[in-house]
Amino acid sequence: MKRAISLPLILLLVCSLLAGCGAAPEVEEEDGEVRLDDPALRSEFVCQDNDRVFYEIFVGSFSDSDGDGTGDLRGIIERMDYLNDGDPNSGKSLGVEGIWLTSVFSSPSYHKYDVTDYYTIDPAFGTEEDLRELCELCEARNVKLILDLPLNHTGSQNKWFSLFEAAHRAGNANDPYYDFYSWCRSDSIPAGRTFRPIDGTGDSYECNFSGDMPELNFDSETVRAETLAVAKYWLDRGVDGFRFDAVKYVYLGDHGSNAAFWQWYMDELRAIDGGVYAVGEVWDVDGVTDQYYGALNCFDFTLSQAEGLIAKAAAGNGVSSLTSYTESYLNKVRALRADATIVPFVSNHDMDRAAGFLPVSNGRMKMAANLYLLGPGSPFLYYGEELGVKGSRGGSNTDANRRLAMPWGDGDAVADPPGADYPEQNRLTTTAAEQVADPDSLYTYYKTLLMIRHANPEIARGDYHAVEGSGKLGGFVSEWEGSAVCVLHNASTSEQRYDLSSLGGHAFSVLAASIGQGGATLDGSVLTLDPQTSAVLREG
Repeated sequence: MKRAISLPLILLLVCSLLAGCGAAPEVEEEDGEVRLDDPALRSEFVCQDNDRVFYEIFVGSFSDSDGDGTGDLRGIIERMDYLNDGDPNSGKSLGVEGIWLTSVFSSPSYHKYDVTDYYTIDPAFGTEEDLRELCELCEARNVKLILDLPLNHTGSQNKWFSLFEAAHRAGNANDPYYDFYSWCRSDSIPAGRTFRPIDGTGDSYECNFSGDMPELNFDSETVRAETLAVAKYWLDRGVDGFRFDAVKYVYLGDHGSNAAFWQWYMDELRAIDGGVYAVGEVWDVDGVTDQYYGALNCFDFTLSQAEGLIAKAAAGNGVSSLTSYTESYLNKVRALRADATIVPFVSNHDMDRAAGFLPVSNGRMKMAANLYLLGPGSPFLYYGEELGVKGSRGGSNTDANRRLAMPWGDGDAVADPPGADYPEQNRLTTTAAEQVADPDSLYTYYKTLLMIRHANPEIARGDYHAVEGSGKLGGFVSEWEGSAVCVLHNASTSEQRYDLSSLGGHAFSVLAASIGQGGATLDGSVLTLDPQTSAVLREG
C-alpha cells in the first residue's frame, strides 16, 4: 500500500504568504500535536446546503491504489485526508466540501464517456463496494459526492445499442429497443446532424459526438424511464447527485425541448431525493444557459478559461466588471428558480489547465483563486489546480494532455492517460508532497482560502451586492442570516485604498482576514490593500 500524504505535525501558515489572515496564526499544543488556533480561520459553521466548494477528479489520473498505473476509487479513498479530513478547523487538508468524479461506468475508453453499462463501475476503477465505501467516508466528513452522468449518448458497445441494431435488422418496430436511439432513414438525414448507417438496414443512427457514441432517443418513454432508473440506482447507493454531461445535446439545436426534458428529469429526481445536487454542462453563452436554469444549476462558462471574466479580472483591471456581472447573474438565476445559484470555475477536464493562462509566478493564479473562491455559489476547482499543474492540448490536439497524472511525489504509480505527450519541460516541477509541507506553496494558499471562506459563510450564501470601486479595486457586500461581510479585491500591481464609509448601512470595522501577495490595514474607515491582495471585513 502506498504512502498517503499528510501535513507535518507543525502547520506553519507564514504571514508573508497569507498577508496576515488578520494576524499571524497562533498555535497551541494538544496531546503533543500543534494545531492551528487563529480566529480568522476557525469556525463552528457546518455546511448543510449546496453552496459548497467542489473538487473535480478525473478518476483515471488521480491516485492509483494497486500499482497498475490507472487511478481508481480506492486511490481516492486513500487520499481523503488530503482532500478533507473531516475537521474544517484542523488546517490539515485542502478542505473541499464536495467531490465530482468524472465518469466511472464500464467503458472501453480511458475517459469512460462512452458507457457500456451504467449499472457497473469500470473494473479499472474498482467496484461498487469501493464506491459505497467512498460515499460513506464522504458522508462522515460532510462532503457531497457527485458522479458524472453522460446521458446524451452511450457507447456503441452498450447492450442497449446492440438490441437497437438487432431490432432494426429484423425490421421489428414493435421491439421495445427499436426506438431506443435516435435514428432516421438513410435517405432522409436532416441537415446539421450526424448519422451513421446501421449495417444491413436502410436506417442510420444519430452520433453527433462520435460514431462510437450513439445518441439516445428521449422521445421514448422507455428511455426516459431507464435513464431515471440509472440515477435512482446510484442515489440509493449513497451518491449525493450528478454532473450532467452535454445537457444541451439531448435534442440537438432545440433548446426548448432540451430544457423541457431537463425540467421533467429534475422534477422526477427531486421527487426521489429532495436534496439531490445537480449541475449541468451547457457550454454556451449566458443567454442559452439561462434556458436551463429553471431545471438545474449550470456551470458558468462566461467566467472560465483564458478569456473568461475571472482571468481578465485577475490580470488587474476588471474586478468591478466581474462583481457587477456576478450580482446581475445571481439575480437572474434566482429569478428563474428560487434556490438557484451560480457555479464558477476556471478550467476542467475539457479545457487547458488554468496554470497555463494564469501564471503562478506573477501572482495571477492566486488572484484568480481569490476572486472565485471568495465569492458566491458553488465553485469547482480541477484536481491539481491547487498545485499549479499545467497541461494543454498542444500540437497533438489531445485532451489527454489536460488530464495528466496527479504529481503526488510519494511513489504513487498513477500514469498519464493514453495519448498524452505534454512536454516534460513544461510540467510542474514540484509535487503534492513538497507543497503540503511548504507553508509558502500554492497548495497552502488554496487551503487557507477555503478556511477563510468556511469561516465566513456569508460569502457564499448571502444576498450579494457589488460595491462601487475603481477598475483596479472592487468587491461586494453579502448579507446572510442577520450578518454581513465585505470582500474587497485589489488585483492591480499598486497599492489601493478604499473608504468603507461609502458602504451605507454597514459599519465594517473588523479586518477578519486578508490573503494575497501583500497585506492589508484598516485605519478608521479606510482600508489599504497591497497589490494582488484581498480582504474580508466584518461588522464589529
